[in-house]
Amino acid sequence: MKTILATIILVCSTLSMSAADSAAVGQPLPKLGQLLPGATLPNTAHKVVLVDFWASWCAPCKASFPCFNRLQEKYAAKGLVIIGIGVDDEAAKYQAFSGKMGAKFPLVHDTSHQAANFFNPPSMPSSYLVDRKGLIRYVHTGFHGEKTEADYAREIEALLSEGA
Repeated sequence: MKTILATIILVCSTLSMSAADSAAVGQPLPKLGQLLPGATLPNTAHKVVLVDFWASWCAPCKASFPCFNRLQEKYAAKGLVIIGIGVDDEAAKYQAFSGKMGAKFPLVHDTSHQAANFFNPPSMPSSYLVDRKGLIRYVHTGFHGEKTEADYAREIEALLSEGA
């Protein structure tokens, strides 16, 4: 009985700790370089940052890349940085997908799943939009075409204007 109780307490404390460690609106963006060791990342200081988690097997992820390319083209000069984080276990699948998608924004492979473990994305794709102060302001799950793109554009424009 003591073993069962100890196991329940351990599981509950682990679950509450992981929930507290998950990225959420209002929390600061973690240092991505620490979560993605060895990755070449753009400077995000004082920028609006969109961090997108994707996987090669995810059809909505594939549909989101043209949207992110358009957002990159429209807002990069104004201070937007987009970073796509692939979570595929197999490097070959990550490389094939990223090569095929023609991303105009940096892509990194979360080989150790440290970033995915921290952010704990509820689905693929999941995106985190961060203001110039480094706080997560919006979380998007899934991709729903033009509606999602319009939401991103509206939110990005609002965040960019806050730093103007």
